Order: sequence, then C-alpha cells, then structure tokens
Amino acid sequence: MKELLSKHKYGILLIIPGLIAGFLYWKYVGCVSCTCPLTSNWHTTVLFGGFIVYFLGDSADDMIKKRKKSKNDSEL
Repeated sequence: MKELLSKHKYGILLIIPGLIAGFLYWKYVGCVSCTCPLTSNWHTTVLFGGFIVYFLGDSADDMIKKRKKSKNDSEL
C-alpha cells in the first residue's frame, strides 16, 4: 500500500481538486438541454474531472521522476 501511494502520490493528491473542478464545470458551464453525454449529469462530470486530473498528476509524477533520474545519472 505504501509503495502504491508513493508511486502515484501526485495523482492521488489531485483527485479531490479534480472532482471539485468537475462539479463546478457542471454547475456553471454544463449542458442545459441534457443532450450532452458528459456534462448533462453531474455524476459523470465529477468522475470525468477526477479521472482527467488524476491522469495529469500521474503523468507529471512520471516526468518529475524521469528528470530526477536523468539528473542523477548525469552527475555520476
């Protein structure tokens, strides 16, 4: 469990802001006519926001780890 949390820490930390952003998007921008599959229902918009931000955070975490690794390799 500790390994999982350390491996995906940025993605996990950003899930809550992503869920909030999804809800705010639904509330202020969402589809009024209920014909849009993602934005007509707040449940899907909130989950979509959480998934998107999780994957962005996880990608950023991977990029940070690669930079640290390449920096350590170049110093040796």
